[in-house]
Amino acid sequence: MDDHLLKTRAHNLTSISHNAVLLADPDCPGVSANWFEPHYWRGKATPVTAGGRGGAWFITTEANEMVLRHYLRGGMMARFSERRYVFTGFQRARSLAEFKMLQTLREKGLPVPRAIAAYAVKCRGLWYEAAILVERISAAEPFPESPNLDQAALWQEIGRIIRGFHNEGLDHVDLNCDNILVAQDQVYLIDFDRCRFRIEGSVDASWKQSNLDRLRRSVEKRCVCIPDKRREQLWQHLLHGYCL
Repeated sequence: MDDHLLKTRAHNLTSISHNAVLLADPDCPGVSANWFEPHYWRGKATPVTAGGRGGAWFITTEANEMVLRHYLRGGMMARFSERRYVFTGFQRARSLAEFKMLQTLREKGLPVPRAIAAYAVKCRGLWYEAAILVERISAAEPFPESPNLDQAALWQEIGRIIRGFHNEGLDHVDLNCDNILVAQDQVYLIDFDRCRFRIEGSVDASWKQSNLDRLRRSVEKRCVCIPDKRREQLWQHLLHGYCL
């Protein structure tokens, strides 16, 4: 990968090379393209095992605790190219879009991790690869692994948090249990790849219900340690929190 650096406090995407763009938080000096390769960190990089298809690492340094995530294909296309996507311009690169979305969500006061840096590089032909670095939330656990999983208050708080994102028009297209983190009493949403802001503001907008339906399916799959009847009761608490 060519090592290029763009530091910006704005959301504007500015290409600084014909084949690579790197966006970085100005408060994180020294970011380079090497940061997006796990082998660069040697023993400081640990693969993330919970949720997803892989391609993510916890990075621990003296200055930062971060999560590195490579954008990976799923389904049939992964057999042909696991990491490469069709290049249609850096303004549409998935890592750069998610970096800017995280900045916007934090500016709105929503509970998301801080975006540290994002990288996109054009490869041979009409392809590109992408990766992102975000702050690791201290003591955070995926929702299904929370010791308070059977507590109604947690489910109600998750419903309230989701409603806050929906009120800002955020359509989280992959709202599942593993994209909800719990750190003590605080709930966070993560992984905003392909997510978008909607202009429809009605309470019953179909995309909002689609988000909740997707989460419901994930709950039934990932929270099997809770008996069916109790799981349904807890889901109703989540909906109650959402409607407050």
